[in-house]
Amino acid sequence: MPTSPVLDVYIGFDRQEIVAYHVLCQSILEQCSQPVRFTPINLTSLKPVFDREMLAQQSTEFSFSRFLTPYLSGYEGWSLFMDCDMVARADFAELFALADDRYAVMVAKHDYVPKSEIKFLNHQQAKYAKKNWSSVMLLNNARCRALTPEYVASASGLQLHQFHWLDDEALIGDLPLEWNWLVGEYDYNPGAKVAHFTLGGPYFTGYEDSDYADDWRAAYRRTIDAKTKPAKL
Repeated sequence: MPTSPVLDVYIGFDRQEIVAYHVLCQSILEQCSQPVRFTPINLTSLKPVFDREMLAQQSTEFSFSRFLTPYLSGYEGWSLFMDCDMVARADFAELFALADDRYAVMVAKHDYVPKSEIKFLNHQQAKYAKKNWSSVMLLNNARCRALTPEYVASASGLQLHQFHWLDDEALIGDLPLEWNWLVGEYDYNPGAKVAHFTLGGPYFTGYEDSDYADDWRAAYRRTIDAKTKPAKL
């Protein structure tokens, strides 16, 4: 169980989806009952320790760098990693309360095959076992010491995303699917706590009418709100 009152949330930052990062932060802040600290997984600022060449099959800049979360946390405490293309619909204190020291990492264990061949910005839809498990990871950092910058820079995508860096799959704990509800892959669920626009966020053409898009747009409007006379931006 986390001992710090501050919830450490690491979010993938991608220059294709800058607005998504900020709206996700806003949606978390609005509902969180504990202090929360955000860290963007931003390739530009990681270059002193991580400068892995982007691969053609990567659909986001943080496909691999997400696994630096334990290193960036000093291998201490519990941290949460999330993709940026999400909107929070619940209190993240509830999510951190699920942390169980028996595990090195806790994820929503999706068991599905993507319905489409193409996703946002015409990226090819990769299909592999444990797909989307790593898009929300509650990490017990002290038990993730294998994830050094050197390892993350050299390991294959499947080694990382299929958790081959763990000695035993029994170290992967379960999170309820509601904490990583795959929009467009799963039916609408009013109880979804995190809506994940895995096929494409409502800020991309063609995905404006996705489930939970209204939730995202409402959070976006609050993100850019200022209680002053509107400036000419």
